This record gives sequence, C-alpha cells and structure tokens, in this order.
Amino acid sequence: MNLQTSCEDCRIIALPSIESERKGRLTPIYNFEHIPFDIKRVYYLYDVPAGSERGGHAHRELQQLIISVSGSFDVVVKDGEQEKIFTLNRPFYGLYMPRQIWRELTNFSAGSICLVLASSLYDEHDYIRDYEQFQAFKGFL
Repeated sequence: MNLQTSCEDCRIIALPSIESERKGRLTPIYNFEHIPFDIKRVYYLYDVPAGSERGGHAHRELQQLIISVSGSFDVVVKDGEQEKIFTLNRPFYGLYMPRQIWRELTNFSAGSICLVLASSLYDEHDYIRDYEQFQAFKGFL
C-alpha cells in the first residue's frame, strides 16, 4: 500500500514541558499520546561540524519525531513536488516526519544535539538515498 504523504503532513508537535520543584524542566514523550506511533528506536546526532548536512534520504515506512534537545538546526522536507523548511531550536517541540518524506538536516549550531524517535528498528531496505529514485517512487518521474 503506497499512501501518499506531502510536506503538509509534516508538523511541529508541542511536547509537555513540566517545571520541576527541584529546578529545571522535564519533557516526557508517550507513544500514541504525544506522537502518532510506537517508539521502536531512539538515536541522537551530535558533534556535527559546521556546514555539514545530515539526512539526505527518505523512508518508505518509517515515521520519526525529530527534536533539537540542544542548539538549533533546520530540517528541509520535500515530498517530490514541494519543499518546506522547519527550524528546530526548542527541546519541547518536535517535528513529526511521516513516511515517504525526503529530509535534509542543515545549519547545525555549535553544540547542537538532534534526538530522533523512530517507529521501527533500523532497516537499510526502508531507505531511499537517491532523490531521483525518491521522485520516481512517489510517481513524479
């Protein structure tokens, strides 16, 4: 089943930000309560050199929530026809990435940390790493 997604399906999700009596803040994230999928994998990117890009791929089935837990970076999303840019710079906002959306992470600030919550375990066969192949997959070529 090839349900079409678009850049419009990508959205910022406000996460809980709870102030602690012991100082500081805490953000819990629950499957299906705060995000529309069951978390199967968590990873984070850090020490990304200035001017570097990450991503540069799409997923056939995987969904993600991308969070800047420290610093800032941009996420460029493409659906084969249109493009949107989201700037992530708060640890209580996450970018929901549905399946079949191309993503490029750019403009990492010094010391930034990108946390990714994923709906499935790593599967190389789920990746589309060539943009023209992605466009063909989506039916635009």
